[in-house]
Amino acid sequence: MRSARPRHLRDPAPADVGRLLDAARGTLRQVTVAPELPGAFLAIELLTGAGVPVAVGHTEADLATTARAFDAGARLLTHAFNAMPGLHARAPGPVMAAVADPRVTLEVVLDGVHVHPALVGLLAGAAPGRIALVSDAMAAAGAADGRYRLGGLDVDVRNGRALLAGTGTLAGSTLTLDTALRLAVTEAGLDPVAAVTALTATPARVLDLDDRFGRLAPGYAADAVVLDRDWTVRSVWADGQPVAP
Repeated sequence: MRSARPRHLRDPAPADVGRLLDAARGTLRQVTVAPELPGAFLAIELLTGAGVPVAVGHTEADLATTARAFDAGARLLTHAFNAMPGLHARAPGPVMAAVADPRVTLEVVLDGVHVHPALVGLLAGAAPGRIALVSDAMAAAGAADGRYRLGGLDVDVRNGRALLAGTGTLAGSTLTLDTALRLAVTEAGLDPVAAVTALTATPARVLDLDDRFGRLAPGYAADAVVLDRDWTVRSVWADGQPVAP
């Protein structure tokens, strides 16, 4: 998707992809590609061939172009419905392509702002086990309202809603994932097991994080979050040790 600052953008040329992979030295976790850009399909093949999960996002691609990206190896949709065309009767777009492909996981920013909870419930029913709840959080997450920076842009946060200064354009979120979990159960109507899976096992699977599949068992990361009946965080454990609140 073209932005108001095109000087910061470039097409995914194979040489640039190669330099990115070399610089990352095996640490690259995920790359989002707009498949309508020149060279996008080759970039997807190069990245996935190097073991890097690729997402479709920040895109103006249609249904067919998105489906072709998934056939090239992309396996994720970056924050469904945001920075992409929505569902339309005659142009169902990237979201429909992702729902229709059982290989694809759909990220959702469930903060009550980016996507209506009722629509998240619809997605979860259409793509069971393939929803990954993500935050898309920027610097204001967990902080007070005010002005922040996102890259080279000013962002105003009011009532937890982050907008590019002077516009109505969302600029990431202030979401924490305990809130996403709570909204998934109480507003989107997800079964608690499905909601927790969308926060843990599903994103771990798509990123090939074998030790973080949402299980407390030998050989897995000793990280845990304890919540009460209202889905409010009560304690956190990291690497087997309690973290001070």
